[in-house]
Amino acid sequence: MRTANPALKESVFTEAGRGAHGETMTINGTVNRTGFLILLVVAAAWFSWTRSAPRPDGTIAANPFIIIGAIGGFILALITIFKKTWAPMTAPIYAVLEGLFLGGISAMFEARFPGIAAQATFGTLGTLAGLLLAYRTGLIKATENFKLGVFAATAGIALLYVVSLVMGFFGKSIPFIHSTGTWGIAFSVFVVIIAALNLVLDFDFIENGAEMGAPKYMEWYAAFGLLVTLVWLYIEILRLLSKMRSR
Repeated sequence: MRTANPALKESVFTEAGRGAHGETMTINGTVNRTGFLILLVVAAAWFSWTRSAPRPDGTIAANPFIIIGAIGGFILALITIFKKTWAPMTAPIYAVLEGLFLGGISAMFEARFPGIAAQATFGTLGTLAGLLLAYRTGLIKATENFKLGVFAATAGIALLYVVSLVMGFFGKSIPFIHSTGTWGIAFSVFVVIIAALNLVLDFDFIENGAEMGAPKYMEWYAAFGLLVTLVWLYIEILRLLSKMRSR
């Protein structure tokens, strides 16, 4: 089983083993954990959003919650990936930190493009619902070729972002990544599609975990992995919308 999400990969179930005393991972349990984490993200995002002070020109200054959320979220994600049994504790903290980050970033985009945060939110939730329906009805199946294609595309995007980040230290950039022109928008559309397709791999991971009788804590870990994809998808939709409205 291949997945592009670093938190959800084949070796996870081998390392986790089977649940003891009948306490095993279930799909409903994972759905409940995911819903709880999303509520934490929304609450923290609202807190960060309401504390984003506007500048005299109407734009929003980057608040400290963006930095705290970004760095803290990255650290918690690594801890959760390497210490899966800690997921019941680390996943909620990760959700709060990501909420602080997303709230601050969203406020900055909203100041420049009114209404964009709501559009990105509904776009993310709509994509989640649509792909879940397509997966459950068998319209989209997580075949090995499908997984391989999504994995390769995701790895390529990650590599491109890393190269762009390194080039930024030297005052250089890859134009089409940030461009508001046709190629820039086309690139963002492609990234949004790949981020969305990662949701299918996440659904497949959760289903396999339940079927294999993974330990109960894996519900939190799987919910964390799904949240990682949702955060990425939201950010990419936000970037795409900003590019389109900048034209």
